[in-house]
Amino acid sequence: MNTPRPTIDPELLVPLADLPPMPPLGPEVIELLRQFPQPPIETHLAGRSVQRREVTVAASDGTPIPLSILSPTDRAAGAPCVYWIHGGGMMWGDRFSNIDVPLEWLDQFGAVVITVDYRLAPEATGETLVDDCYQGLLWVAENAADLGIDPARIVVAGASAGGGLAAGVTLMARDRGTPLIAAQLLSCPMLDHRNETTSSRQYSGPDGVWTREMNEFGWRSVLGGHTASAYVSPALADDLSGLPTTYIDAGTAEVFRDEDVTYATGIWAAGGQAELHVWAGGFHGFSALFPQVRVSAAARRAQADWLARVLNPQPKD
Repeated sequence: MNTPRPTIDPELLVPLADLPPMPPLGPEVIELLRQFPQPPIETHLAGRSVQRREVTVAASDGTPIPLSILSPTDRAAGAPCVYWIHGGGMMWGDRFSNIDVPLEWLDQFGAVVITVDYRLAPEATGETLVDDCYQGLLWVAENAADLGIDPARIVVAGASAGGGLAAGVTLMARDRGTPLIAAQLLSCPMLDHRNETTSSRQYSGPDGVWTREMNEFGWRSVLGGHTASAYVSPALADDLSGLPTTYIDAGTAEVFRDEDVTYATGIWAAGGQAELHVWAGGFHGFSALFPQVRVSAAARRAQADWLARVLNPQPKD
């Protein structure tokens, strides 16, 4: 008997039907996904007044971690910053994956976008990935003046696996007392390695952008035999107090729905502030894949509206 599950938005079904089916994940498929062509960064920067700077920072073990700094050419001193962590199941993708999303915030808010190339599973495992992202963020905060960034307006943001890593980085920063993070934006984040939720069971099977089976493979690759910590699998965190204001979104028709709702609930229970959007009929990554569809456009507007309030709050009387 098939498990009943929320249906996909009818408008999303049309472009979704054109996506090639995803074969079962394994080493060969991961290698193919890593080689899959995507538009070069120059395509995204064309027509924008943006300065690009490439730097490397040292990971905890000394490995060089690339960062790309994308700054509006006409930015004022003390610009906001979006620290972007890409998705890809923590197994593929690079710092320019879905870069169109934070570049919209560069356009709207004059934000400096800094994106990090963390090491990928299964070659890197355990806390290596999240610590790479954390070390990059530390460098950003320590060099805020040189980068023209307001250190009090650094937002950590990511989608899917990047959203999970953003949550882990934010927990690390809270526990270590540095750096200051103004807010975290977690779009359909990958937060829980256990796969015990109703939504993870609903979206099991051969079809889907990201299924229970893909999720299980991804987490096995990331953990690599290590015991999961809350920095790697943020849903394990017993204490969600002291976190910056948070934005979380997901679709009703995706594996991560319930773990994302639970994470927002945990922040509220700890007295924190979280804004949660669960988009009817949205599958995993819908707003990044098909931004022209109405529910996707609404989801992206909601993110931008929240960022506007976070980055440019109304002055107090």
